[in-house]
Amino acid sequence: MPDHDLHLTGSAHRTEEFVRLLGQTRRYRFAYLMSLMNHRDNVEEVLQETDLVLWRKFDDFELGTNFTAWSCRVAFNQMRAWRQKQARSRLHFSDEFLSTVASELDTRTERYNQRLELLQACVNSLPDRHKSLIRQRYTDGDKIESIASRTGRSLDAIYRMLSRVRDTLRDCVTRKLEAGIDV
Repeated sequence: MPDHDLHLTGSAHRTEEFVRLLGQTRRYRFAYLMSLMNHRDNVEEVLQETDLVLWRKFDDFELGTNFTAWSCRVAFNQMRAWRQKQARSRLHFSDEFLSTVASELDTRTERYNQRLELLQACVNSLPDRHKSLIRQRYTDGDKIESIASRTGRSLDAIYRMLSRVRDTLRDCVTRKLEAGIDV
């Protein structure tokens, strides 16, 4: 035993031995994982996990036996765990499902745009004071309190007026949709 080992405790000696073995065999574990996984970033990720597991389980390793073989068995198990985790975290949609979703989005977008155009036509048909109220509240983003203060009306009066105007707009859009009116 070298002189410097005489000063090391059993635990420190074991730690030093672990670091030495880990360093000596790292390239071998890397090549082993590369042959199984073929993507360098993934291999690095699995290799880090492997090194942590090797450290945690190093007390189970019997010095004097084949560290490389033991570390490769741990690497193989870590690679399998990584693959299972990847398989669970990825969603796999069929082409048919994706086509259906895309078609539905196109249809909804078309309906949304149609409703938006009809709503704009209905807003244009409102009396000026209602158009002004809608603009202040929904285009300018004014608070009800501010609108009430500017117009000299109560909060309740503004809330009721907005409610009636929204009902009018909803009815107008519904009528136009039912009548098949395009804008």
